[in-house]
Amino acid sequence: MSIRSCVVIVAAAVAVNASLLRAQAPVAAAFRDFEASEAKNLIAAAETVPAAKYSYKPTPAQMSFGQIVTHLSEGNDYFCGEIGGTKAPTRTAIAATAPKAALVARLKETFDFCHSSLATLDDSNLNEQLNFFGGSKKSRAGVMAVTIGDWADHYSQAAIYMRLNGMLPPTAKK
Repeated sequence: MSIRSCVVIVAAAVAVNASLLRAQAPVAAAFRDFEASEAKNLIAAAETVPAAKYSYKPTPAQMSFGQIVTHLSEGNDYFCGEIGGTKAPTRTAIAATAPKAALVARLKETFDFCHSSLATLDDSNLNEQLNFFGGSKKSRAGVMAVTIGDWADHYSQAAIYMRLNGMLPPTAKK
């Protein structure tokens, strides 16, 4: 058997094995897929909104666009660290009034952390109790559900802010 044939066989075996592992962990795989999609959309929104609009908020009671970005960044470290069972990196605080480039870079860093933290997530411990805000406990699956809701909520918020300022959100450009 040639080396090329061996490489093809090994590559096929790895691909099949990876597919089987994903099929055995459909919840974790779906969560990772959603994280990747939300990362793409939220980062694209943050990159699209002009720096001058980062202080925009539709009403005084609402967060500014910059506050949404910092809130997401903090949430990503917390949620992905808890869900993935990894310690979030220690980061310097960043204000919602920081330059746009710094806010976008931080958001990207935190989604990179999510990606690496969630890489080994599987369905075997979805019922494990994790620390949640205020010292309460919630199952890993419960924290995953809250995280999905948080990303969706803040993407819709960002999309509305964009539309109110004459911009199309990333998902409307497809």
